[in-house]
Amino acid sequence: MDTSPTDTLPPPARQPGRTRPGDRIFLGLSRGSGILLLALMAAIAVFLTVRAVHAISLDHGNFLTTYEWNANANPPVFGIAVLAYGTVVSSVIAMIIAVPVSVGIALFITHYAPRRLTTPLAYLIDLLAAVPSIVYGLWGALFLVPHLQGLNLWLNDYLGWTGVFHKSDPASAARSLFTVGVLLAIMIVPIITNVSREVFRQVPRAHEEAALALGATRWEVVRTAVLPFARSGIISASMLGLGRALGETMAVATVLSASPVLTLRLLDPAGGTFAQNIAAKFSEAGDFGRDALIASGLVLFVITLLVNGAARLIIARRREYSGAAA
Repeated sequence: MDTSPTDTLPPPARQPGRTRPGDRIFLGLSRGSGILLLALMAAIAVFLTVRAVHAISLDHGNFLTTYEWNANANPPVFGIAVLAYGTVVSSVIAMIIAVPVSVGIALFITHYAPRRLTTPLAYLIDLLAAVPSIVYGLWGALFLVPHLQGLNLWLNDYLGWTGVFHKSDPASAARSLFTVGVLLAIMIVPIITNVSREVFRQVPRAHEEAALALGATRWEVVRTAVLPFARSGIISASMLGLGRALGETMAVATVLSASPVLTLRLLDPAGGTFAQNIAAKFSEAGDFGRDALIASGLVLFVITLLVNGAARLIIARRREYSGAAA
């Protein structure tokens, strides 16, 4: 065997302070992409703010507390009280329903389902995530609204004493914020499930095997090894779903009977959301009316930023649960 000195020489050491051209190009592209994203966000914020300030300055109502939206009147009177309430309430209902269901589906696919069912179930979830929102809206108006009438009557009979589930007119259609929340929950379940499923797959196998070796049951493995590791990922998945719920337009506009009424009764056909109001009023709005709608869009923009910022703070404070090394 030929062992010449050249075969045993170590590779030449890279000089300190120098990087490869490919690394410099990748670093420049990554930095440029981040700066471009920040510039786009800033441009959107400036555009919304300029148009919103013009509309709010001519509003003869209180923009934050007025229930009515009549930007085409003379003088114009409009406010976001009903829209903000409807957007937040419908999104909260959707999250309360969707997050536990999505996490349960993701756990079943990754830890409980037989191998022959895992791929078809995952494929079905992917298909649900690809369904257009207008299709969900038509399905909600033609199928979900009639079939929720019985549930509404049941809630009114047994939980109506709370006031929240009291229905003023039991014979009215189920075109309410509660129905919107159920529909939004169905729409965001695939998003939260897909992200949670991928996070659960990243759990180190050694953690699960160690728990099993200590005599833990399958549920104890999930509770002590899987969920703590995936907690930050579940929060991120939930925020992605919440982002879609906050900005959903066509499905909400198809199902909800909007009215300038703010009520705690979730089963009454009243209320509205930012996105639904913009979609319904944009075609008939003049130049000033569009500025007023842009002002409401600015509020939705700020709410979305606050929600995502809060999610980032939660993840940062619970970094010990992320499973990643600091």
